[in-house]
Amino acid sequence: MTDERKEELIEELIKVEYALFDRVDNEGGRAACQDDYLTFYAMRKSQYLTWNIETIESLYNDMVTNRDKGRNLVTEKYARMMESTAPEEYKKIEALLPKVGDEAKRIIESVVAIEVEWMEAFAKAHPNISMRARNIRTATDTPYETSAETYLRGELMTYSMDTLYLYARRVVELYKEGANMIEMTMFNTIKMYGYERFEDVK
Repeated sequence: MTDERKEELIEELIKVEYALFDRVDNEGGRAACQDDYLTFYAMRKSQYLTWNIETIESLYNDMVTNRDKGRNLVTEKYARMMESTAPEEYKKIEALLPKVGDEAKRIIESVVAIEVEWMEAFAKAHPNISMRARNIRTATDTPYETSAETYLRGELMTYSMDTLYLYARRVVELYKEGANMIEMTMFNTIKMYGYERFEDVK
């Protein structure tokens, strides 16, 4: 029953999240990825399968509660990324975004440090897959390319403190077990595309 409930929650979360993603306004017009639901679904589900039910429920509540108040957390996520990718443009919108507290920033940076370590370990172990992925480090950001580190940081900045605590706890739990959440997520992704091993991905 727990696995079934988790699947149901993930489906509900992705449905809400895609509706928000669909409404994101881009300066250069609608992005092609906004019309690619299947890829969006595969990427998000691969990630959420590594979470526990409590964290999934918490993020779902974040998105729905804020949506009902007129906020789009997906839009805010991309806006947060601009602090690194387009700093001058970011200054124009910074005041419109909710403040991120010092405790939240500390938790976010701790999580980001662990996940970047995981990303680099995965990239080293599976170059056949990582060569197609985003650059890892924020230092590589440009106005046209957003690193995985910056993307992650932007996303975490939209989480409520409840969700952030739950997510950080899950990350630390996996880290202590010697697991790699990035590898787990990527394995879920390749399975959705019909592969059983990383080595089979060409």
